[in-house]
Amino acid sequence: MSADSTLSQQEKMNIVIVGHVDHGKSTVIGRLLADTGSLPQGKLESVRRDCERNAKPFEYAFLLDALKDEQAQGITIDSARCFFKSAQREYIIIDAPGHIEFLKNMISGAARAEAALLVIDAKEGIRENSKRHGYLLSMLGIRQVAVCVNKMDLVNYSEEVFRDIETRYREFLKKIGLEPRAFIPIAAREGENMTEPSRHLAWYKGPCVLGMLDAFDKSKKLSEQPFRMPVQAVYKFTASGDDRRIVAGKIESGKISVGDAVIFLPSNKKSEVKSIEHFNAPVAVQAQAGYSVGFTLKEQIYINRGDIMCRVDSPHPSVSSLLKVEIFWMGKNPFVKGQEYKLKLGTAKVPVYLKEIIKNIDASDLQSSEKASVERHEVAECILECASPVAFDTASDIEATGRFVSVDQYDIAGGGIVVEMLSDEQSEVRKQVTLREEKWDYSIVDSLERQRKYGHKPKLILLTGKVGVDKKTVAKELEKKLFESGAKTYFLGIGNLLRGLDADVEHVKTARREHVRRLGEVSHLMMDAGLIVLATASNLNDEELKCLQEITSRDMILIVNVGANDFRQGIVDLNLEAKNPAAVNVRKVLDLMENAGVFLGS
Repeated sequence: MSADSTLSQQEKMNIVIVGHVDHGKSTVIGRLLADTGSLPQGKLESVRRDCERNAKPFEYAFLLDALKDEQAQGITIDSARCFFKSAQREYIIIDAPGHIEFLKNMISGAARAEAALLVIDAKEGIRENSKRHGYLLSMLGIRQVAVCVNKMDLVNYSEEVFRDIETRYREFLKKIGLEPRAFIPIAAREGENMTEPSRHLAWYKGPCVLGMLDAFDKSKKLSEQPFRMPVQAVYKFTASGDDRRIVAGKIESGKISVGDAVIFLPSNKKSEVKSIEHFNAPVAVQAQAGYSVGFTLKEQIYINRGDIMCRVDSPHPSVSSLLKVEIFWMGKNPFVKGQEYKLKLGTAKVPVYLKEIIKNIDASDLQSSEKASVERHEVAECILECASPVAFDTASDIEATGRFVSVDQYDIAGGGIVVEMLSDEQSEVRKQVTLREEKWDYSIVDSLERQRKYGHKPKLILLTGKVGVDKKTVAKELEKKLFESGAKTYFLGIGNLLRGLDADVEHVKTARREHVRRLGEVSHLMMDAGLIVLATASNLNDEELKCLQEITSRDMILIVNVGANDFRQGIVDLNLEAKNPAAVNVRKVLDLMENAGVFLGS
């Protein structure tokens, strides 16, 4: 389907329904589906007959219970999606779980919403999870919220009960900067005040639930925001002479056309859109937010999954390894310093560490504290440090590239938003590299042509380790082996730079940093010529390795440590035993290169 065809479709809106377990979210949705005629034909009668056969009272919530274990437990454990129409628009309703154990599912559901209904049981009143859900809606940037005080029939449709809940909950929401559009008294099971005013609630003069939904404002069209497409994959075709490389992903915001200049961040690669590819669909000249598409590029550059594709002529996302965030922690174990986690932002997945906790907040009572860890179900404002730079926006600018989840082992343990970009130690280097790339005078010999002729990709193989540990022997023996196999390669010892190119570096305080920078720039020049560069340098630290990664691009460098490894986990690609014979270590590096796809056909 082409992007233009969306203009003729009825307006759509994503709504999430949240609230404490058993406060009636699923009943609210089931009643909306039934009362607007949005159920499949015969569905309502079928569910009623099932209830009769099983001798249990009919509930509108059963209309949504697609999973058997949900019916058995009587709680919603995933974010179910369903659809209905009013006269004004189409709705995608997300039924988010209310049980405290399933808050991560609630967050994943709410993250897709433009507005929310928050359900509170009139008889049971405001619960801790009612407050947590309100806080999370605020944290996720959902500003259009209506509070439905449900089960009013159980309190005899008392205005006094309703007003008490409204006063107390409105006061709580005000503290977190959330101003609800309305408080609506309802009895969802009975259909009171759902799609039309209720005679039992004559004292209430506001909108019914359906009227409130129709009154919500449609968010600014994503297609009007700056272009963002996190790269999901790069597909290469070889059959029947098809040499296309298709960059694929889902467009999260903005629009793009054939001929537009694009940049991929954080790798800083640039090209131009040659074609827009859809599976089994007509050729398109433009694509926009909401669609999963593929692109071919005019220059065949190498791009990584996790890069964000942007238009050169529009505002770019930030790039840094430091992020100031608000995070809601759901892990079984506390969020602590010194442990490696995984950050998933867009399609990027990088090692991340808790650098600093600014403050902890109990989402149920808004009490803040200063602690050394973030406990389960706490919100924290903190600073995260990634092992390598990532591209991102603040959530207030572009939500899709400003929200993230953190993974502990294999479990999603936290979710949150980026609130501010912080400059890291490589920010100045990054600016210099960006300027270099903008002004780079490219050869008329295409990089891919060199690779096909040489039989390999350009790559920097950096061997590092403590002073006194032999790295040169491995590097030189590797160079010889590569050369004899026909590869274009060169050994670059940092000592050669110190006595030549770096002879003018005199300032002691900045000398080491400048030596590292020049090592990276010389390696970059050699790789631009298509070479495999084998460089050695002793006593490098984490920040110096990050500097080299910035200058050469992370996907262009393989870092090999020889001997004791004091680097942070995730930076080094291979660790070699210093006691191994050189031939053994050379073989290990060659295996690393093969696995990294350095040799064409490997």
